[in-house]
Amino acid sequence: MKKAIWISIGILLAIAVIILNVKRSNSGVKVRVQKIKRTNLVSIVEGTGEIKPTKNVEISADISGKIVKIGVKEGDRVKKGQFLLQIDPSLYRAELESAQASLKATEAQLIQSEAAYEVAKKNYERAKKLFAKGIISQEEFLKAEADFKSSLSSLKALKFRIKQNEAQVRSAQEKLKKTLITSPVDGVVTSLNVEEGEVAIIGTMNNPGTILLTVADLSQMQAEVWVDETDIVKVRKGQKATVEVDAFPEEKFHGVVTEVGSSPQQETALSSSQEQAKEYKVVIVLKGDVKKLKPGLTATGRIQVAKADNVLAVPISSLVVRKIKGKEREGVFVVEGGVARFRPIEKGIMGEMEVEVRSGLKEGAQVIIGPFKVLRILKDGQRVMVEKKKFGRK
Repeated sequence: MKKAIWISIGILLAIAVIILNVKRSNSGVKVRVQKIKRTNLVSIVEGTGEIKPTKNVEISADISGKIVKIGVKEGDRVKKGQFLLQIDPSLYRAELESAQASLKATEAQLIQSEAAYEVAKKNYERAKKLFAKGIISQEEFLKAEADFKSSLSSLKALKFRIKQNEAQVRSAQEKLKKTLITSPVDGVVTSLNVEEGEVAIIGTMNNPGTILLTVADLSQMQAEVWVDETDIVKVRKGQKATVEVDAFPEEKFHGVVTEVGSSPQQETALSSSQEQAKEYKVVIVLKGDVKKLKPGLTATGRIQVAKADNVLAVPISSLVVRKIKGKEREGVFVVEGGVARFRPIEKGIMGEMEVEVRSGLKEGAQVIIGPFKVLRILKDGQRVMVEKKKFGRK
């Protein structure tokens, strides 16, 4: 008897489950919807990089020599023309003195040569008159003419040597001047790479030379960020940007794009052996108060590449791809009379959370935005039930 009762209860429960499932299947799968409306959209391209001074001067030596004096230290603020360091001038001073001595010696020779030229010139002119009158022989006349031409040639040669000596003096003066290194700009010494007693080496084709120190103008800063190759085509000079710095998470710095790289970032030996997306440099000059920023701080640039006002938009999460007549089309599902209908759309600019709809939908349409697991397998014509919004906490 008891066994029969338990069997009857089991049958009733099974019937109840079947009825419940039938009701659920008739009501459709639960979905969340959003009524689309007009809004303002901004398309953003992001890149990461670091903060750098707009004016950053790396100072290297134009001559070789031992550094005998350094007048600044890292972090010092300097003015344009202020003394930075001194390279041993003794060798270059000696070269200048030697060049000046050679110039004086040549000038003395020039005085003698000019006197000899004047004598030879007078003798030649007198000989020419006497030869015309037949008083002297042709041989005497030719000798006077040869002496004159020789003195003239010597005079010209000495004048040329003086020009050479003067050039050597100027070169020696310039080299001596270069032993004294001053700041080319107002700014701050951001790095000092040498010490007194070290030897500064000038750059060659295969050797970049010694970078003595770096002076930067920290009143003008910029963010150098790297943008992916898929986004760089959207970036243009003059576009507005917002820069976020990791060291100041609560602040945003505003700026303008001033440079868009035309060549990708150089690959390292490690990265070149693997397939990697290429990145391009974008420079954003910051506006406003940037005194707190320091070179090298990690930064993220958010560049405004497009803007559209008062346009229809749907959440990016609502986009799906379905096949229509054998071709894949991107669109959304809308709810019409309790049924999901797929609507292909033409997209416009992409915002952070929404995308512009240029065609395919009308304002006020109920677009299905989730859940994702439902959207992933939802079919055109499938019955759906819109979830009611819940207010307050559970």
